[in-house]
Amino acid sequence: MKADGHILIVDDEASLRQTLARILQRAGYEVTTTASGKEGLTLLSEHSFDLVYLDIRMPEVSGLDILKTIHSRYPELPVILFTAQPDLNSAVEALRSGAIDYLLKPLKPQTIIERTRSILVNKQKERRKRELQRQIETLQTELNSLEKEDMPQTSPALQLAAVSDDRFLRRGMLTLDTLTRRVTMNDRVVNLPPTSFDYLLVLARHTPNVVDYQTLVSEAQGYETDPHEAQELTKWHIHHIRQVLEPDARNPIYVINVRGMGYRLVAG
Repeated sequence: MKADGHILIVDDEASLRQTLARILQRAGYEVTTTASGKEGLTLLSEHSFDLVYLDIRMPEVSGLDILKTIHSRYPELPVILFTAQPDLNSAVEALRSGAIDYLLKPLKPQTIIERTRSILVNKQKERRKRELQRQIETLQTELNSLEKEDMPQTSPALQLAAVSDDRFLRRGMLTLDTLTRRVTMNDRVVNLPPTSFDYLLVLARHTPNVVDYQTLVSEAQGYETDPHEAQELTKWHIHHIRQVLEPDARNPIYVINVRGMGYRLVAG
């Protein structure tokens, strides 16, 4: 897919804000910038954006507070936080509050482009999937009506089964709906941010095998990282997955760490 999307950058550091804007504009994206979190919220209420880059340390209002407001008002809008002072606690809180990713300064141009492209392409794909699913459901309803006149018992059911098989990934007590991106555990719906859902989906597809850190990042987020960065990124998303899946996140029984290698899913 071609580069397409309107991106909002919220950062009080002028040089970084301008540099990031140039990188994204040269990649073909429309970019709006602001140095104020409050103005960023105003811009979001007045214009349509596809992605937000947000500095976690902002004057007046913190980036985390801005993130929470954005997520409550626009739950489908992806937000990437970045900071020059890495802090695992703030990273975990950011992911819990709805951030799709968490980056460390200095930001590498190629990393910015790859992650932006991956997020926006996935967003376009999900939108297209929903459109196609609605069309399928409309056509299926029409087909059911026609089949009732001739042979209603088999054909529609078989076609619906095929759609369901493609849509749902089941692993023991765990079910992932790849269309609505919803997770069901023991008949209980649990909520995950989009990127954490992708990490769980990768684990489910590979279960019961161990998935190494770099493969997790590559398949879940669509870009390559060095082993250390991959391990740190993966930790944040695994932490979030454990918070919603595990009876006791400190003693996991479903998402298991194989030290020095990666993680594997034990679905039961």
